Amino acid sequence: MNRKPLRIGLLGTRGVPARYSGFETCVEQLGARLVERGHHVTVYCRPHISPGIDREYRGMRRVMLPTIQHKYLDTIVHSALSTAHALTQRLDVALYFIAGNSPLTWIPRIVGTRTAINVNGLDWKREKWPTAAKRYIQACEWMATWAANACITDSYIVQASYRERFGRETIYIPYGSEREPKPPGETLAKFGLTPGRYVLFVGRLVGENCVDHLIDAFRTVRTDFKCVIVGGASYADEYIRSLEARAAADPRVVMTGYQFGDPYQELGANAAMFVETSGVGGTHPALVEAMAFGRCVVTNNTPENLETIGNAGRAYDGAIGAPALAPVLQELLDSPQTISELAAAAGKRARECYTWDGVTDTYEELFYKLQ
Repeated sequence: MNRKPLRIGLLGTRGVPARYSGFETCVEQLGARLVERGHHVTVYCRPHISPGIDREYRGMRRVMLPTIQHKYLDTIVHSALSTAHALTQRLDVALYFIAGNSPLTWIPRIVGTRTAINVNGLDWKREKWPTAAKRYIQACEWMATWAANACITDSYIVQASYRERFGRETIYIPYGSEREPKPPGETLAKFGLTPGRYVLFVGRLVGENCVDHLIDAFRTVRTDFKCVIVGGASYADEYIRSLEARAAADPRVVMTGYQFGDPYQELGANAAMFVETSGVGGTHPALVEAMAFGRCVVTNNTPENLETIGNAGRAYDGAIGAPALAPVLQELLDSPQTISELAAAAGKRARECYTWDGVTDTYEELFYKLQ
């Protein structure tokens, strides 16, 4: 069927190129593929995260708007300004990210723009939010089911939660990943790493991601492998300092800070194992990407993580933490054959369930249905 190109706006994230979290990766991968299919894509960016004067990136138009750099105001202020700008752009579809932006999603509908929102996981469970913020996010989750034309969840577990709490059906669209093998090079050399001889974590270094589980567990594991922690976070200085203190007690632990692009891919492609310690959230992009790299994966046993890995990985009891993770790591590190088998299973599951082309197909079909 020959269908006209759509004018699509992507709002609510920090922008492109991806330099922070899974939402930014989703925007970059989805937006670039929509451009390749002939659509006109506008991405709203925050100058302190996506600096630069380039008005275009991978075919996407970048609109840079200011915000207030504050834990509670950064996202909603930028999204509000982005919404005001979008009203003048004659967009066919405005796709928002993060449930907290749902109060804005009805506004573009006034001028005939269809709206959708990807609410991510159950964000109110995150430790960083005080009680009032948790209540606000819960209200926003409810609002997301009716203020926008479509509400999207990236996990069947989260979809079931919305159905049970609000009696409304959401649309399931997972995250994707396609990662090409990248040989070891200057990034591994920089951090003193040997291919296939390290365990990897990638993500934001915040309390609910439970990175301390991995560092504390690794201290009791008998191995000459290294433990590599990739990531950082805003507004989490105290927690990051606690992780750095833990890492300082074990010379096998390497903290690299944020890594993007080729350095990130090199680290991901050459790890022996990936550990996802997060205790909240929906489908974690770093976990899906590790599976696409064909890495053995170990996860905190949240329902969302178990949904993601299926039978293609191992899990530990996140409620117990490091004492539960340590024996899982030891068993796998003592059995290279098991690591190899689980790595192959993870790669196969990623190819079958989590590809960006498949994700783009689903979003594109949804956008046309909304017209």
